[in-house]
Amino acid sequence: MNRVVDALAPAVLILLLLAGWEAACRLTGVPAYFLPPPSKVMLAAASGLTVLVPAAWNTLSVALVALVLAAGAALALALLVGLSPLLERAVRPLASALQVTPVVAVAPLILIWVGIDHPERAVIALAVLVAFFPIFSGTVTGLRSADPDLERLFDLYGASRLQRVLRLRLPAAVPFLMEGLKVGAGLAIIGAVVAEFAAGSGGVRGLAWQILDAGNKLQTDRMIAALVVLAVMGVAVHAGLERLEGAGLRWWRGR
Repeated sequence: MNRVVDALAPAVLILLLLAGWEAACRLTGVPAYFLPPPSKVMLAAASGLTVLVPAAWNTLSVALVALVLAAGAALALALLVGLSPLLERAVRPLASALQVTPVVAVAPLILIWVGIDHPERAVIALAVLVAFFPIFSGTVTGLRSADPDLERLFDLYGASRLQRVLRLRLPAAVPFLMEGLKVGAGLAIIGAVVAEFAAGSGGVRGLAWQILDAGNKLQTDRMIAALVVLAVMGVAVHAGLERLEGAGLRWWRGR
């Protein structure tokens, strides 16, 4: 019973909010170009489904490619950092500086470097930059979280630094790595959308392009419909990674 209530609670809240939104739009008579009611947004989403679905796939595919690249680079660098404390002290300030730099500020420079004729490369590069830090930071934190008693046991058996990292610290870092992947996945989607806005051309026809096109035509219902598709896509990716995390942790703990 509790599971049913937990599953229905978000749906009920969303329905109440949509009902309040619909009633407020109808009672106040607010112009549709300023704030369309949910019913009009649903109609816009249904009529534009043939456009929104390919656009969502373009954005999602870029974000997933960026997530894989960011995860591979972050994991490799974290393992190198785990082997050399000096390298960690050298790399961490640069990684932190990269994280706090707004992607919008870096986007024009990346576009120049990769070539304005190839905006899709810039989108992937910017999404990788945004998703890299949480995966790297989570993995490094996990590498430090190994059981001190097991650390002393590895000392007792004379394990090499590589054996210590691969057989002790990396397994201990798995939960932190998965958490970093969940955060990085959301940031990869955000980075892809922001990069599409920065590209500002039809060369990358993702959801950001649909939002820009609808905004230029004052089609607010299309804009909100694209935002809803973007939100649903983000929730789906997060839910998929949570399932992957649960399965991975059960397998690892079973070992």
